[in-house]
Amino acid sequence: MELPAVNLKMILLVHWLLTTWGCITFSGPYPWANFTILAVGVWAVAQRDSVDAISLFLGGLAATIFLDIVHISVFYQQAGFTDTQRFGAGMAILSLLLKPLSCCFVCHMYRERGGFLGPSQERSDYQTIDSPEAPTDPFVGSEGRGHSPQGY
Repeated sequence: MELPAVNLKMILLVHWLLTTWGCITFSGPYPWANFTILAVGVWAVAQRDSVDAISLFLGGLAATIFLDIVHISVFYQQAGFTDTQRFGAGMAILSLLLKPLSCCFVCHMYRERGGFLGPSQERSDYQTIDSPEAPTDPFVGSEGRGHSPQGY
């Protein structure tokens, strides 16, 4: 099944907005866990070819699913919420419900970046240090071609 193209920035924006509204009701570890993972997501946006960044974001999203379930179930009150607190709790629950879908999209992006295939295939224009090819130095061998070094 082919997943529709979803931008990582849109996933971050939606979860940032829902987490911000969820912080109206839930404080303490809820914002710490969610905003930390969103910061890792910003890293994954900034480093488009990094398998490490996207894998940490994927693992963090999966971990916050569990953490949000625990946090919401411990601190959710059946009665006594104001309308604003009910809105915040609803947004935190909506964020929790969207996270498995976000994990599916991020997992797809992880595979696109080279995950699950073994060593990552970097798409960089730079030559790696441990490359078997020796760099060409224009000054090497000039003495052997009959040229004498010039003194100053």
